[in-house]
Amino acid sequence: MRIVSLAGGIGGARFLRGLRAAVPHAEITVIGNTGDDITLFGLRVCPDLDTVMYTLGGGINEEQGWGREGEHHLIKAELAAYGMEPQWFGLGDKDIATHIVRTQMLNAGYPLSAITEALCTRWEPGVRLIPMTDDRAETHVVVNDEQGRRAIHFQEWWVRLRASVPAEQIILVGADDAKPAPGVLEAIAEADVVILPPSNPVVSIGTILQIRGIREALEAKTVVGVSPIIGGAPVRGMADACLTAIGVQTSAQAVLELYGSRLIDGWLVAEQDGDVALDGVRVLARPLLMSDLDATTEIALAALELAR
Repeated sequence: MRIVSLAGGIGGARFLRGLRAAVPHAEITVIGNTGDDITLFGLRVCPDLDTVMYTLGGGINEEQGWGREGEHHLIKAELAAYGMEPQWFGLGDKDIATHIVRTQMLNAGYPLSAITEALCTRWEPGVRLIPMTDDRAETHVVVNDEQGRRAIHFQEWWVRLRASVPAEQIILVGADDAKPAPGVLEAIAEADVVILPPSNPVVSIGTILQIRGIREALEAKTVVGVSPIIGGAPVRGMADACLTAIGVQTSAQAVLELYGSRLIDGWLVAEQDGDVALDGVRVLARPLLMSDLDATTEIALAALELAR
């Protein structure tokens, strides 16, 4: 079986761990969000790609869901002692090593897709991980606060402000010129099924769908989505703030309508959202809390059942 999955960070990575356990012999290709990528202290940081890589490779901080297990922050403390900014984004010492390797390879002329493949040779995630694009496309957020109306990087809004300042717009800067990374469209074309995990529908899945040709390629396939909303609230994170910014309610119904029936063929929802409906979409209600690997594996199996 050939499966393609689009993924953001924590929710997507944890779902993929269950999917890998559910179908251990399947060929799984993961198209990772790179809209969250940012350059800090001269280093290129790819949070979602790294979260998938560390989670599936056994190196993630399980409690946080991001960053490395057994991490230290000596470099962060030294940078703070020098007064270096930004201090609101914490890079751990082990994590910095990954960013150094990535940045050196970028500076040497390697594309992000080739670099991601090289990094995965160490972590052996059991899936093929491809960035959505090799081109630079970053998510920025327009806010209006005490400093006036301005655009800031998504990470500043998400990490420093904790999405406490309402977003007027969420924009993928560079989307018009960005092309799918090598292998993305080919993997979709060859897939037996595409699964959208419970990642943020605006700044994770929604970002990937903005890259030229990806949504159109997906519309020709069987696509099953797993709702990131349970009973009117995000499973994790601040997806509600992102949905509000684009004028969409925080509900399994509204997210399904956001994706649309041209994209989604099957929609897996929590049991309390079993009344969700959209013409042309088959809806299946199952427990959706990814409380442990067994529960997550059952969710992945339900998504595959729905696909069949």
